[in-house]
Amino acid sequence: MNNARWYVDQLLNVQSADKRLGQHFLIDDDLLGRIVDYGEVQDSDHVLEIGPGPGTLTSTLLSRGCKVTAVEIDEGAVHHLNEIFENEIHDGQLSLLNDDVLKYTFPSSINKVIANIPYQISSPLLEQITSFHRQHTPLDVVVLLVQEEFAERLEMKTSDTVGTLGLVTSLDFEVSLFEKVSPDSFIPHPKVYSRIVGLMPQQIDLPCDRKLLIMVMRHCFYQRRKKLRTLLKTPPKRINRVNGWYQKRWIKAYNSLRSDEQLDARPEEFSLEDWVTLILRFEKHAS
Repeated sequence: MNNARWYVDQLLNVQSADKRLGQHFLIDDDLLGRIVDYGEVQDSDHVLEIGPGPGTLTSTLLSRGCKVTAVEIDEGAVHHLNEIFENEIHDGQLSLLNDDVLKYTFPSSINKVIANIPYQISSPLLEQITSFHRQHTPLDVVVLLVQEEFAERLEMKTSDTVGTLGLVTSLDFEVSLFEKVSPDSFIPHPKVYSRIVGLMPQQIDLPCDRKLLIMVMRHCFYQRRKKLRTLLKTPPKRINRVNGWYQKRWIKAYNSLRSDEQLDARPEEFSLEDWVTLILRFEKHAS
């Protein structure tokens, strides 16, 4: 098995890394092995890899005997991967697609997602993964290499990292932050540190309307420095997209609650449980 630097050099010999696509290629073989270890990959798994680039992580995944579906938007990288992994593609162990992952429908048999993802699509990609997880057979695990700041917003350990990204993710996954990754582990070097993130599915039975909960949290965090009393006075945009809700109903509920001291808080001061309680009270007072 060739080392990671060999795969990267083969691709860079024919084309440069594309900054527009956020291409930073991992060259640390030990790190690649640990990423796959965090996913506890077995030969019975069907793993989705996003943005395989030169194929360093692809090679590590294939060495564990699993089936891999890899989605790559860069035509040059796809041509390179087709040559490098000709046998694995022929044998059916690797399915390689030249596509934009944000427009791609994941195969229903996927049970794990393991990827070094382009950082500029981290948020929409996580939404897509969550949507797949909810609408199909639940995923066993998701392991992503992301920008460190993004990882901290998922973990929400400090008030300034609390937001809808972490709160919405926590509705479906328990977030674990693994090791920090230096820019030196990539070619070309990114300007920021990265972090390996693990997402383990968790089942939360919400007693309130999930769609309304997410809409209200996003509405409030858009102006996170204001108090909830001010933020909630105006109904969330597109409130009528939530079944049974419209502006007059929202205003009725708000007027019943506006004297509540809880509304003196700012969005980052609310836990997920606080948000759920708030939505339950809105639902009750709107009845």
